[in-house]
Order: sequence, then structure tokens, then C-alpha cells
Amino acid sequence: MTTSAYAADEHIVEITGFKFVPATITVKAGDTITWLNKDIAPHTATADDSSFDTGLLKQNESGSITVTENQTIAYFCKFHPSMKASLTVK
Repeated sequence: MTTSAYAADEHIVEITGFKFVPATITVKAGDTITWLNKDIAPHTATADDSSFDTGLLKQNESGSITVTENQTIAYFCKFHPSMKASLTVK
């Protein structure tokens, strides 16, 4: 009997030009997503359903989460609510 283990991946979402890049991302359960703020203005990555919040990210700061469930989560910046994106966990 063989067993295969899934190696978790790390994904980077840059915050630049008042946008999340990429705006949509698909990852696997167990993966880590890191948001890196390249803007001068502070930002957050905050889930619409409050399941995660990176907290305040100043320029060149980052915040990460590890996802565990299969779901699609929309998120935004608390300081700039027009900044929206989503991540899908499969």
C-alpha cells in the first residue's frame, strides 16, 4: 500500500496600486497565503465572513493565513473597501 503526502504550498498576493494581485487565487487546503503590501498606504486583507484578517499591513509588511477548508472566501481592505478579491480553497 502506498501513501502520498501533499506538500503544502505558499502563495504570495501583492498589494500594489490599491489592488490585490492576483485578484483571484485558487489554493489547496493546508496552503499558506501571504499578503505583501507594496503600497505606501496601509492595507488589510479581511474576509467578508470575518474568518481571517491580516491586521494592519504597512508598506513592505506582510500577513499570512493557512487555509484548512474547501471554500471560496471573498475579502477586502478595511481601509479601502473598494479593494476586493477572493480565494478558493479546493
